[in-house]
Amino acid sequence: MISKFKSFKCFLFAAVLLSAAVTAASGTAVWAASGLTSDFDQLNNTQIVSAMGAGWNLGNQLEAVVNGTPGETAWGNPVVTKALIQKVKGAGFKTIRIPVSYFSKIGSAPNYTIDAAWLSRIKEVVDYAYSEGMYVIINIHGDGYNTIGGSWLLCNSGDQTTIKAKYQKVWQQIANTFVNYDEHLIFESMNEEFDGSYGTPNPTYYSNINAYNQIFVDTVRQTGGNNSARWLLIPGWNTNIDYTVGNYGFVMPSDNYRSTAVPASEKRIMISVHYYSPWDFCGEESGTITQWGATAKDLNRKSTWGQEDYMDSQLKSVYDKFVVNGYPAVIGELGSVDKSSADPANIIYREIFAKTLCSLAKTYGSVPVYWDNGYNGAYGFALFNRTNLTVTQQTIINAIMSGIGTGTGPVYGDANGDNAVDAIDYAILKQYLLNMVNLPENSLKLVDLNKDNAVDAIDIAILKMYLLGQITSLPRV
Repeated sequence: MISKFKSFKCFLFAAVLLSAAVTAASGTAVWAASGLTSDFDQLNNTQIVSAMGAGWNLGNQLEAVVNGTPGETAWGNPVVTKALIQKVKGAGFKTIRIPVSYFSKIGSAPNYTIDAAWLSRIKEVVDYAYSEGMYVIINIHGDGYNTIGGSWLLCNSGDQTTIKAKYQKVWQQIANTFVNYDEHLIFESMNEEFDGSYGTPNPTYYSNINAYNQIFVDTVRQTGGNNSARWLLIPGWNTNIDYTVGNYGFVMPSDNYRSTAVPASEKRIMISVHYYSPWDFCGEESGTITQWGATAKDLNRKSTWGQEDYMDSQLKSVYDKFVVNGYPAVIGELGSVDKSSADPANIIYREIFAKTLCSLAKTYGSVPVYWDNGYNGAYGFALFNRTNLTVTQQTIINAIMSGIGTGTGPVYGDANGDNAVDAIDYAILKQYLLNMVNLPENSLKLVDLNKDNAVDAIDIAILKMYLLGQITSLPRV
């Protein structure tokens, strides 16, 4: 953003420029008249969604906690390195969500001081991504879990006065730590905040969640600087779409302390939702439900709900309630676990699920952020091996990028005409060879991968090698 200075006298204008030059030379932030640093770019709701692209979660790292003490290796993942973040960026992700827990790293009342070493490490990991030009989301994550000992951000606790005071102090410190960071940093108030019950929200507990969101917005904004115009991300009950969109008690926080540099017609609050539906396909650690969507071949392995039409209606409801009113949505977690040990075809449906969700996210003005917990193999969500820095699920990454519209796959191999090459094309080609479907002439040309004027087992073998990363390119038209 180019700063604009107003002056009534030439010498005053010169003095302002001189002051700015001296400040820049000293290595500190250069401030515009608005109170924002000169590198802060004011992106509106559609611009920020477009810029954030597809996202990835650094899951089970800085939010990992054992016996009330956070530690990035506590749940079995290795120490986070910048090389890992560079690998993620190289795969096409533009946004990284970094869940963070605090627990015993917070001192006693009344100051609730965050342990300096822990806050410094959080900043270091944020900088790994921020310095690469990625968008970064950080939050207060596990502190709101009823299932973990030492949790304190509990909407169903009786001592809300203490909780709110502590919450305010913690966010004040986080916000001050990152006050000079530009629009690439986004704060998320909390994670899946609820009382631990998966039934209809308790109105009293929901009002506490609304109060936390309001404290969060007010506290961050009042730290000033770039925080006064930064995009802020807030959840409803358990990041559940129905309980956030429907008439269950969600209240949008007011943004009374926002910078006047933000156009009055624009918002700077985002809505956080998660998507793991149907759970028996996405997260259940069982080999029973392994397929998803209209192309599923074994109906006994397909859930009875949560297919394409449901997914569309869920994201459309968020669009109708929030996005059209200037509040973009972030699908802060999404994905499905690896069940290929139970069903080798599972990988195809994981890809289709990811591509469909990311495509709908783009349609409905949302940012999809894939959940990666670092675990590969049975029931893991990982896309990367964090130890040897390799990609473990390239075809799912391809599906994500294709869905969000950043895929650059070759034309050959594109059986369904969506300008991308992925598991859907493999499934269609296999069905064609089994005489289950017909293909038009133009599609037959695109799946003749060895250009011998015949579509046969050799072509599907070539396509499989490409999707598995065994070859890096296909013929071009």
